[in-house]
Amino acid sequence: MALLEIDNLRTQFFTSEGTVKAVDGVSYSVEEGETVAVVGESGCGKSVTAMSVLRLIPWPPGRIVGGEIRFAGSNLLELSEEEIRQIRGRDIAMIFQEPMTSLNPVLSIGLQLSETMIAHMGVSQGAARKRSIELLGMVGISEPERRLDQYPHHLSGGMRQRVMIAMALACEPKIIIADEPTTALDVTIQAQILELLKNLTRDLGVAMIIITHNLGVVARYADKVNVMYAGRIIEQGSALDIYHSPKHPYTLALLNSVPRMDQARAAKLDPVEGQPPDLSRLDRSCAFRPRCRFASEKCNGEFPALEEVEEGHFSACWNADNFESAPNG
Repeated sequence: MALLEIDNLRTQFFTSEGTVKAVDGVSYSVEEGETVAVVGESGCGKSVTAMSVLRLIPWPPGRIVGGEIRFAGSNLLELSEEEIRQIRGRDIAMIFQEPMTSLNPVLSIGLQLSETMIAHMGVSQGAARKRSIELLGMVGISEPERRLDQYPHHLSGGMRQRVMIAMALACEPKIIIADEPTTALDVTIQAQILELLKNLTRDLGVAMIIITHNLGVVARYADKVNVMYAGRIIEQGSALDIYHSPKHPYTLALLNSVPRMDQARAAKLDPVEGQPPDLSRLDRSCAFRPRCRFASEKCNGEFPALEEVEEGHFSACWNADNFESAPNG
């Protein structure tokens, strides 16, 4: 049985402009020790899916309106507030996009690291401090004992992100959700953080969900990939399958927009044309149709279901078997 199973999850935001279907029937699973990527443009529902897992959707205006999230034999959507609070941080930890806004600016690094362990594991202040020093060393921060008494503004962006990783590991969780963990960092530090996450999750046997808009990140660090568009998963498979044989035009467009080392230096990037749709005004047809170079008349009808096109490889596209050879519009 999978460690985490998300089944037909639907999360909506009720606004004066209409109902926004931010997550519309998303299903995927995470096995023990596995790294699963969720990829797509901003606004496609990646982060809302992750926040739904931890039941952090604010009401109003948001609400989880359907589906199941099964973890360790329980449906997380049926737990009481106290029960889900015990799971957050302990069994399922989250690394947020921007550490400067996630860390409390008026509390020391040591206090922020230790409070989670004291709350969830019942350890003493002294034991929590000792463990905090170990964690900071584990994530590559020099002079960890001195850093405990410093505040977030004393640290660089990369060091703050390392602190966030240490906080996520503090209670030895089974799953870490990393939501765009390198967005605010320069390229060199991004690579260091991603290598750190890869090594730590492998060495500690922790499963990870990595949320990103960068398919270049996914190739090296993920086992399985879920490509999201307009609140739905439109392609799903192993990282190898997604890169070597994409079966959805949106996935192909994302791949074509990433710089490649095997292309000439003068080669131009091929960006995804158009803009993502308004999630409060979706019709029954394929949401990617207005931006798709391979759209056919059938795409104006009902949204295609996510179906297996090769073993373990799924696509929600009417032309999944032949779009790669279709004329480029």
